[in-house]
Amino acid sequence: MSVGYRTVQWSRPKRTYDLVLAAGVMLCPGTFVGASFAFRPGITAETAIIRGTALTAFLLLHGILAIGPLARLDRRFLPLLFNRRHAGVAFFLLALVHAAFAIVQFHALGDENPLVSALGAYSQDWSSFPHWQFEVFGFLALLILFLMAATSHDFWNRNLGPSAWKTLHLGVLAAYGLLVLHVAYGVIQSEGSPVYLVLLAAGALGVFGLHGLAGFREAGRARRLEARREELAASGFEPACRAAEVAEGRGLVVDVAGERRAVFRHQGRLFGLSNVCCHQGGPLGEGQIFDGCVTCPWHGWQYRPEDGVSPPPFEEKVPTYALESLDDPSGTEVWMAREALPLETVSPGLEVEAPSPSAAELTALSVRIAM
Repeated sequence: MSVGYRTVQWSRPKRTYDLVLAAGVMLCPGTFVGASFAFRPGITAETAIIRGTALTAFLLLHGILAIGPLARLDRRFLPLLFNRRHAGVAFFLLALVHAAFAIVQFHALGDENPLVSALGAYSQDWSSFPHWQFEVFGFLALLILFLMAATSHDFWNRNLGPSAWKTLHLGVLAAYGLLVLHVAYGVIQSEGSPVYLVLLAAGALGVFGLHGLAGFREAGRARRLEARREELAASGFEPACRAAEVAEGRGLVVDVAGERRAVFRHQGRLFGLSNVCCHQGGPLGEGQIFDGCVTCPWHGWQYRPEDGVSPPPFEEKVPTYALESLDDPSGTEVWMAREALPLETVSPGLEVEAPSPSAAELTALSVRIAM
């Protein structure tokens, strides 16, 4: 058996997402520039572009930072989370355009190196709060954003490892803090109205408020899950598998209470049975369901999944086990009782919401297990 590799293709939703993102990235600064010329005829094109790209980038950053907690609070935001990487790269490009135009506009016409001029123009005023060097905060943020954009490809995730890659990309929070300082000190020096500072504070409170709310909710969910696990363990149950691992009409061999047992899915419900066939000890969990009965893969002996009894005129019986479910964010856990039910006990089965995996998903799952 071989496993083929194919690069991730551009699906229709992904194309739609990128088209909407590109349209927004162009429309927002374009609208700002047009409005600036309409209401402030004396403004230069460079200044309008500097402010338009800054506004667009800052709004986009707030959206990027809000997607994560929103997806944890409501699964309908997950499609945005899956495509958030492209929004991050677009944000970096906007920030780079903003920085380039700002340096050219304000620091490229003198004798001093433009970068030195941008980072040291107010060095003599560091002791005065309103004149702190706000460009430094923006420059540091841009360095972090460059590092994140340059390592956004899966190549870095695979070679650095998920934990290191995730830690690296948490730098967006540091970049956000630096950009808040950059904008705040810039507003203090150039604008007299406190409205901009109020909007800036409202945006920061909104972002951190969403993260706090999502964290509080997840902490509560974690406490409830742990309490449910303790309850199941005290009731004589052990974790057996995940519902998504069991395909319709098939079984899965599991280890519970130090012995091998089987979980089958039949008509959307899960049933727990012994893994040992009464004939020659064949592995029932490796068999399938035919004509409504669990069929041993060795010699075809059959048992009804709901009570473990062979169909008439046969009279063989295998033990059955009660099942319970526990739903967590990664899927439905299936727990099995340590002790068997009395022989011939009819079980209604465990109804679970998790869908049966497709053949491709089962193949991918077997590859992951093998690795």
